[in-house]
Amino acid sequence: MEEQLPSGERLTSRLTSEDRRFLDRAVELGRRGWGQVHPNPMVGCVLVRDGVVVGEGWHRAYGGPHAEVEALEEAGEKARGAAAYVSLEPCDHYGHTPPCSRALLEAGVGRVVYGGSDPGTVSRGGAQTLREGGVDVVGPVFGKRRARVENPAFYRNAEGEETFLALKLAQTLDGAIAEARGHRTTITGPEAHRETHRLRSGFDAVMVGSGTALVDDPLLTVREAPSPRKPPVRIILDRRARLSPGARLFQGAPHTPVLLFVGRDAEPSRLRELEEAGAMIRPVESDAGGLDLGRVLRTCWKEEIRSVFCEGGGTLASRLLAEGRAHRLYLFMAPFVLGGEAVPAFPGLRGRKAWEGWEPTLAPRILGRDVLLTFDRNAEGKD
Repeated sequence: MEEQLPSGERLTSRLTSEDRRFLDRAVELGRRGWGQVHPNPMVGCVLVRDGVVVGEGWHRAYGGPHAEVEALEEAGEKARGAAAYVSLEPCDHYGHTPPCSRALLEAGVGRVVYGGSDPGTVSRGGAQTLREGGVDVVGPVFGKRRARVENPAFYRNAEGEETFLALKLAQTLDGAIAEARGHRTTITGPEAHRETHRLRSGFDAVMVGSGTALVDDPLLTVREAPSPRKPPVRIILDRRARLSPGARLFQGAPHTPVLLFVGRDAEPSRLRELEEAGAMIRPVESDAGGLDLGRVLRTCWKEEIRSVFCEGGGTLASRLLAEGRAHRLYLFMAPFVLGGEAVPAFPGLRGRKAWEGWEPTLAPRILGRDVLLTFDRNAEGKD
């Protein structure tokens, strides 16, 4: 779709197929920062001079050089007069590092093509600074929806001051997540398991409901993927404090903290046992349906948990979806059926209306025998 600058100029009329190819490469490079840069965005940069790539870079680590600086260092003097392709608008503030807009100006870059606008109230403005410095700037090339695909938590945090929540479930072809209630069932294969661990590494916290914690006794740590910058907090929603103090979750606490949300009427003696085991207790309001999920997520925000990766179970997943609190859905599909007394992935969430606003956002991925489908809740409208 064409986008329009305030001047009325059509961006797509200034973009060549080569421009789009280099911008796609910048996006690809940026993804290498997964698990290492959050809550910063993943950003990639490609420097091209006379049709030849002279420098590439990506934001490798939180607090470290940004993508543009990495690419400029690789290019050296060849950056002068080059075109810079950046997946996100160059930042324009002094944070852990100086402004990337200034670095590009000082290097003598002649043209900048960028993908998404920077939504940050402090960091945005790099495009305007570059234009004022005489650089030919083309962007934002991406519309709002496309820009959010790569860095959904960054946009959600900046625009809504809200913790980003992604929901992950593994289900069979008949929409089941377990053979029977209380029965631990392996749904997906090893490739999907590794991808789940990789996904965990890019979030501030991993969350499950008490039913899943009791049945699966999971660790909820990152093991089958490169170590993240910061181990995600383990969050359990346990209204009646049923979790056992001997649960595997407490292995490694407090190095990988366990945040236990309970109802305000939970048994005090039980809470003391869980605290002694290593849990950090957070009481919130609750009702017959469970904990107040809005208060849970607001507490996460106050404790600087900017992104949560929820791994179910089905009842919690259905509540998050029904209440509009999930922003992304990672759905792993396994090629078999369970039937019979199988546990549904989304109990009580029936009819098309419950799924309005959800759209596929990334291409399906084949992981061994399984398929990963990714959907985003389109709350901002179409491009």
